[in-house]
Amino acid sequence: MASVTLQHFLSLYPKLCGMTGIGRRAAGELGEFYGLDVVVIPTNKPCIRVDHEDRVFADKESKNKALVEEIIKVNKTGQPILVGTDSVEESERLAYELGKAGVNCRALNAKNDELEAQIIAKAGEPGAVTVSTNMAGRGVDIKLGGEREEQKDKVVALGGLYVIGTCRHESSRVDDQLRGRAGRQGDPGESRFFISLED
Repeated sequence: MASVTLQHFLSLYPKLCGMTGIGRRAAGELGEFYGLDVVVIPTNKPCIRVDHEDRVFADKESKNKALVEEIIKVNKTGQPILVGTDSVEESERLAYELGKAGVNCRALNAKNDELEAQIIAKAGEPGAVTVSTNMAGRGVDIKLGGEREEQKDKVVALGGLYVIGTCRHESSRVDDQLRGRAGRQGDPGESRFFISLED
Protein backbone atom coordinates (compact mmCIF):
# COMPACT_ATOMS: atom_id res chain seq x y z
CA MET A 1 0.00 0.00 0.00
CA ALA A 2 1.43 3.38 -1.01
CA SER A 3 1.48 6.20 1.48
CA VAL A 4 0.21 9.68 0.67
CA THR A 5 1.67 12.85 2.12
CA LEU A 6 -0.65 15.33 3.77
CA GLN A 7 0.29 17.96 1.20
CA HIS A 8 -0.64 15.62 -1.68
CA PHE A 9 -3.87 14.52 0.00
CA LEU A 10 -5.00 18.11 0.56
CA SER A 11 -4.15 19.04 -3.04
CA LEU A 12 -6.92 16.64 -4.16
CA TYR A 13 -9.54 19.07 -2.84
CA PRO A 14 -10.70 21.78 -5.27
CA LYS A 15 -10.53 24.47 -2.56
CA LEU A 16 -8.68 24.76 0.74
CA CYS A 17 -9.45 27.13 3.60
CA GLY A 18 -9.58 27.14 7.36
CA MET A 19 -9.47 29.20 10.51
CA THR A 20 -7.03 29.11 13.38
CA GLY A 21 -5.90 31.42 16.14
CA ILE A 22 -2.24 30.75 15.33
CA GLY A 23 -2.20 31.16 11.54
CA ARG A 24 -0.07 34.30 11.43
CA ARG A 25 2.94 32.45 12.79
CA ALA A 26 2.49 29.67 10.21
CA ALA A 27 1.89 31.99 7.24
CA GLY A 28 5.17 31.10 5.51
CA GLU A 29 4.60 27.38 5.86
CA LEU A 30 0.96 27.59 4.72
CA GLY A 31 2.05 29.60 1.67
CA GLU A 32 4.98 27.34 0.79
CA PHE A 33 3.31 23.95 1.21
CA TYR A 34 -0.33 24.68 0.39
CA GLY A 35 -0.28 27.91 -1.64
CA LEU A 36 -2.53 29.56 0.94
CA ASP A 37 -2.55 33.20 1.98
CA VAL A 38 -3.14 34.11 5.62
CA VAL A 39 -5.54 36.92 6.43
CA VAL A 40 -5.62 38.17 10.01
CA ILE A 41 -9.12 38.89 11.31
CA PRO A 42 -9.15 40.97 14.51
CA THR A 43 -10.62 39.30 17.58
CA ASN A 44 -14.17 40.13 18.57
CA LYS A 45 -12.93 41.40 21.94
CA PRO A 46 -9.37 42.23 23.01
CA CYS A 47 -7.38 39.52 24.76
CA ILE A 48 -6.73 40.49 28.39
CA ARG A 49 -5.00 37.24 29.37
CA VAL A 50 -1.86 37.68 31.45
CA ASP A 51 1.04 35.58 30.11
CA HIS A 52 3.52 35.26 32.97
CA GLU A 53 7.26 34.75 32.54
CA ASP A 54 8.41 31.13 32.36
CA ARG A 55 9.67 29.57 35.57
CA VAL A 56 12.96 27.82 34.79
CA PHE A 57 14.58 25.11 36.93
CA ALA A 58 17.88 23.26 36.77
CA ASP A 59 16.26 19.82 36.89
CA LYS A 60 12.92 18.09 36.46
CA GLU A 61 12.63 17.20 40.13
CA SER A 62 12.78 20.86 41.20
CA LYS A 63 10.38 21.82 38.44
CA ASN A 64 7.86 19.14 39.38
CA LYS A 65 7.98 20.12 43.05
CA ALA A 66 7.38 23.80 42.21
CA LEU A 67 4.63 22.84 39.78
CA VAL A 68 2.72 20.88 42.42
CA GLU A 69 3.20 23.72 44.94
CA GLU A 70 1.85 26.27 42.42
CA ILE A 71 -1.22 24.15 41.66
CA ILE A 72 -1.95 23.66 45.38
CA LYS A 73 -1.57 27.40 46.06
CA VAL A 74 -3.83 28.50 43.18
CA ASN A 75 -6.36 25.73 43.84
CA LYS A 76 -6.88 27.09 47.37
CA THR A 77 -8.16 30.34 45.81
CA GLY A 78 -10.76 28.46 43.75
CA GLN A 79 -9.37 29.64 40.39
CA PRO A 80 -9.80 26.83 37.81
CA ILE A 81 -6.56 25.39 36.44
CA LEU A 82 -5.75 23.58 33.20
CA VAL A 83 -2.35 21.88 33.17
CA GLY A 84 -0.96 20.85 29.78
CA THR A 85 1.53 17.98 29.90
CA ASP A 86 3.79 16.47 27.25
CA SER A 87 2.53 12.87 27.49
CA VAL A 88 -0.10 10.53 28.91
CA GLU A 89 2.51 9.21 31.37
CA GLU A 90 3.30 12.71 32.62
CA SER A 91 -0.40 13.56 33.00
CA GLU A 92 -0.95 10.41 35.07
CA ARG A 93 2.13 11.03 37.23
CA LEU A 94 1.08 14.62 37.93
CA ALA A 95 -2.53 13.62 38.68
CA TYR A 96 -1.19 11.01 41.11
CA GLU A 97 1.09 13.56 42.85
CA LEU A 98 -1.76 16.05 43.14
CA GLY A 99 -4.04 13.36 44.55
CA LYS A 100 -1.43 12.53 47.19
CA ALA A 101 -1.34 16.24 48.08
CA GLY A 102 -5.12 16.30 48.52
CA VAL A 103 -5.97 18.10 45.26
CA ASN A 104 -8.93 16.62 43.43
CA CYS A 105 -8.18 16.71 39.70
CA ARG A 106 -9.43 15.20 36.48
CA ALA A 107 -7.11 13.72 33.86
CA LEU A 108 -7.86 14.38 30.21
CA ASN A 109 -5.77 12.07 28.07
CA ALA A 110 -6.07 9.32 25.48
CA LYS A 111 -7.16 6.82 28.13
CA ASN A 112 -10.59 8.34 28.82
CA ASP A 113 -12.04 9.47 25.47
CA GLU A 114 -15.60 8.64 26.52
CA LEU A 115 -15.38 11.10 29.44
CA GLU A 116 -13.65 13.91 27.51
CA ALA A 117 -16.75 16.08 26.97
CA GLN A 118 -17.73 15.77 30.65
CA ILE A 119 -14.23 16.70 31.83
CA ILE A 120 -14.07 19.73 29.50
CA ALA A 121 -17.55 20.86 30.59
CA LYS A 122 -16.38 21.01 34.22
CA ALA A 123 -12.86 22.39 33.60
CA GLY A 124 -13.93 26.04 34.02
CA GLU A 125 -15.79 25.53 37.29
CA PRO A 126 -14.47 27.12 40.50
CA GLY A 127 -11.83 24.87 42.07
CA ALA A 128 -11.48 22.62 39.01
CA VAL A 129 -8.03 21.20 38.26
CA THR A 130 -7.73 19.48 34.90
CA VAL A 131 -4.52 17.72 33.89
CA SER A 132 -4.34 17.20 30.15
CA THR A 133 -2.05 16.07 27.37
CA ASN A 134 -1.20 18.78 24.84
CA MET A 135 -3.55 17.26 22.25
CA ALA A 136 -6.53 18.07 24.45
CA GLY A 137 -5.76 21.78 24.28
CA ARG A 138 -6.46 22.08 20.58
CA GLY A 139 -9.75 23.73 19.73
CA VAL A 140 -11.23 23.25 23.20
CA ASP A 141 -13.42 26.05 24.52
CA ILE A 142 -13.48 25.89 28.30
CA LYS A 143 -16.42 27.93 29.56
CA LEU A 144 -15.74 29.95 32.69
CA GLY A 145 -18.08 28.92 35.47
CA GLY A 146 -18.91 25.54 33.95
CA GLU A 147 -20.79 24.24 30.94
CA ARG A 148 -23.76 26.60 31.40
CA GLU A 149 -21.56 29.35 32.85
CA GLU A 150 -23.67 29.48 36.06
CA GLN A 151 -20.66 30.59 38.10
CA LYS A 152 -18.93 32.71 35.46
CA ASP A 153 -18.92 35.90 37.55
CA LYS A 154 -17.19 34.06 40.40
CA VAL A 155 -14.50 32.63 38.09
CA VAL A 156 -14.00 36.01 36.38
CA ALA A 157 -13.45 37.59 39.82
CA LEU A 158 -10.83 34.89 40.55
CA GLY A 159 -8.91 35.79 37.36
CA GLY A 160 -10.38 33.33 34.87
CA LEU A 161 -8.79 30.07 33.76
CA TYR A 162 -5.15 29.58 34.75
CA VAL A 163 -3.25 27.54 32.13
CA ILE A 164 0.02 25.92 33.13
CA GLY A 165 2.37 24.24 30.66
CA THR A 166 4.80 21.66 32.06
CA CYS A 167 7.34 22.22 29.27
CA ARG A 168 8.02 24.16 26.11
CA HIS A 169 7.40 22.16 22.93
CA GLU A 170 9.56 22.00 19.81
CA SER A 171 6.79 23.83 17.98
CA SER A 172 5.77 27.10 19.62
CA ARG A 173 2.37 26.63 17.97
CA VAL A 174 1.61 23.83 20.45
CA ASP A 175 2.46 26.20 23.32
CA ASP A 176 0.26 28.91 21.79
CA GLN A 177 -2.63 26.46 21.41
CA LEU A 178 -2.40 25.51 25.07
CA ARG A 179 -2.07 29.13 26.22
CA GLY A 180 -5.05 30.02 24.03
CA ARG A 181 -7.43 27.99 26.18
CA ALA A 182 -7.41 30.95 28.61
CA GLY A 183 -8.52 34.51 27.96
CA ARG A 184 -10.98 33.67 25.20
CA GLN A 185 -13.60 36.13 23.95
CA GLY A 186 -12.33 38.92 26.18
CA ASP A 187 -12.45 36.84 29.36
CA PRO A 188 -9.64 37.15 31.89
CA GLY A 189 -7.10 34.37 32.20
CA GLU A 190 -3.48 33.58 32.95
CA SER A 191 -0.78 31.35 31.57
CA ARG A 192 2.66 30.24 32.70
CA PHE A 193 5.14 27.57 31.60
CA PHE A 194 7.33 25.58 33.99
CA ILE A 195 10.47 24.30 32.31
CA SER A 196 13.70 22.61 33.37
CA LEU A 197 17.07 22.33 31.70
CA GLU A 198 16.48 18.56 31.61
CA ASP A 199 13.31 18.83 29.49
